[in-house]
Amino acid sequence: MEQPSNKTIMCSVFFLDIVGYSKRSVTGQISLKERFNSYLSAAIRDVPLSDRIILDTGDGAAINFMGDVEDALKAALSMRSSMLHEDPNIEPPLLVRMGVNLGPVRLIRDINGQPNIVGDGINVAQRVMGFADASQILVSRSYFDAVSRLSPQYAGMFHYQGSRTDKHVREHEVYAIGYPGDKTTRPIVVQDSADLEPPKLAWLITPMEHVWAKWMKKVEGWIVALADAYQHIDPTRRPYYVAALGVPLVLLLAFSFKSALRDSGQDIKAVAQPTKVVLPASAAVPAGTVGGPKVVKVAKQPAPVQKPPTMVPKPKPKPKRLTEKEKAELAAHHAASKLLGFARGDNERSMGRIALSCLQGTLMFVDGAQRGKLGTEDMVAEVTAGRHVVIAILPNQKLFSQSVNVPAGKILKISPSMCK
Repeated sequence: MEQPSNKTIMCSVFFLDIVGYSKRSVTGQISLKERFNSYLSAAIRDVPLSDRIILDTGDGAAINFMGDVEDALKAALSMRSSMLHEDPNIEPPLLVRMGVNLGPVRLIRDINGQPNIVGDGINVAQRVMGFADASQILVSRSYFDAVSRLSPQYAGMFHYQGSRTDKHVREHEVYAIGYPGDKTTRPIVVQDSADLEPPKLAWLITPMEHVWAKWMKKVEGWIVALADAYQHIDPTRRPYYVAALGVPLVLLLAFSFKSALRDSGQDIKAVAQPTKVVLPASAAVPAGTVGGPKVVKVAKQPAPVQKPPTMVPKPKPKPKRLTEKEKAELAAHHAASKLLGFARGDNERSMGRIALSCLQGTLMFVDGAQRGKLGTEDMVAEVTAGRHVVIAILPNQKLFSQSVNVPAGKILKISPSMCK
């Protein structure tokens, strides 16, 4: 690599931050930092030294990749995989936020004469990382546009998360690469709606939720506008503006909430009021009455007690005798279901499996979600029946991707040629 000489280049920046690092004791910080450095070194060991610059930030790191744009993505996936397979009994747990950006940076030398990087590329990577949850990977729009053009499989790994605003009121469109919970997929049992008991006070909770959401939307817009105006005020006059606007702002918020509550008041009354029953004219006015209708008071009658209907048990159908051929087919069906590991029922008709046969240590992804690392045996992932995208990252950083159609109740075996 050419020696840094204050030149500006475009590179991908991988920014990491250990969650809760400063709140740990010295012993806890040492444990977190040692494990963090070990996993990060393994993630970037295949990247040449001339194509990367590492900056230690104390509670994290920033790696600048000046070669292949895919290096940052592979390092992030490897880092998350190492944390997912860490022993859960180790204390304190290692939780890391990760962000990736593609932007301009400038190569300089720090006070010790070592290579260093500054610029908007690394600043945006830090902002994107700040929007991420623990063990989540977020990337900027610029990095997504670059890496998604390499292959359709890469584009399918990202999920749009919307636009986020940093503390400098700058908008950033971010994309996520799955969550740790995507490691395995379990069928969700949906309870029948007839067995669900309606929540208490539902007639009041739903309108109040609408009022709160409407009010908070207004408050959010006001806060953004005030923050923008606050930045343009002379610092010496800011206390006077705060004092002058504080009381009117509180009154405005209270009036806005009251107005939103009044708008939804009709919905609450409509649901809360009991239904009025109008008697027909023939029941209230006796026949032959002259001079207009008269009000007849009807004594309240106790509601008749209804006896529950007698349940007559249905006769059980006689069991059908199976032929020898039908018995053999049924036995073969049960044996195949047991071999595939499926439970008889609805899951057998809606779920399937993908078996990947490859080198030990290969990372397996299905629809952008990591399913684990291969050991001595094949990696099997349970998925819903239909079309899926399977991606395998080999230990030598080679990438395999294939779009497959998984049939229901079947197991689909994949054995890439590069794995042999």
